[in-house]
Amino acid sequence: MTAAEILNDPRQISGELRLKILGLYHQANAGHIGCSLSCIDLIISVLFLQKTEEDTFILSKGHAAAALYASLNMLGEITDEQLGTFYLDGTTLPAHPAPRQYKSIPFATGSLGHGLPIATGIAHAAKISGEDSYSYVLLSDGETNEGTTWEAAHYAIQNQLDNLIMFIDKNGLQGFGFTDKVLGETASVEKWNAIGFETIELDGHDIATIHYAVNELKSRKNGLPKAIIANTVKGKGVSYMENRLEWHYLPMNQAQYEQAVAEVKERYLNELTNA
Repeated sequence: MTAAEILNDPRQISGELRLKILGLYHQANAGHIGCSLSCIDLIISVLFLQKTEEDTFILSKGHAAAALYASLNMLGEITDEQLGTFYLDGTTLPAHPAPRQYKSIPFATGSLGHGLPIATGIAHAAKISGEDSYSYVLLSDGETNEGTTWEAAHYAIQNQLDNLIMFIDKNGLQGFGFTDKVLGETASVEKWNAIGFETIELDGHDIATIHYAVNELKSRKNGLPKAIIANTVKGKGVSYMENRLEWHYLPMNQAQYEQAVAEVKERYLNELTNA
């Protein structure tokens, strides 16, 4: 799909990728479904609409690997045959991204708190070498509890890395509870602006709004690293998964899978099913 086609009908690609994600997790009988559904629209906005050959994208919340793999499959970097090995022995597509043979997966991620430091280093290297490129990184809101995240943030501010664009997938849930109840609110515009980022808050499921916000931030060469606080819904698109902690972990049984597919088709692709 072209950028114009995506922006004209973003629900189409969002629905198609949700179906791919559900299929991967059902095939593997694996969990981490909810976090992939919360961030897929952010990944679309970067990989399909923004990222150039010179840019880098780091999925720091590596437990949402299926969202990345499904997107790279649609973009032609991962074949259908390779995608079919997801989670299997000997795969190049494990539960968390690993830098095997794919240009768009340059680092292993999933041990939370490392993605922003990596992306910050890439952004600084580009500045030093005079490259006109951007370093994109997608964090979970739970990662804003991590000390390494804040250390990297201050490094980005100190070195005026306005070519660093950080997305925070603010779905409000982390491993064992609601994020604001664990260590308090650490993924807010006020906090990130206060330390020196240029920050925008928006609907993390509105692909067009995300796209235009990124364009706006990229136009400001002011020495400030950029942050997008994206309000999302864990399990977005599947009613029984939305805002439910257990869908950070659970796999789907056959009936649940069929219901999820039916709901995504109806909500995003305007297809009614008998499931």
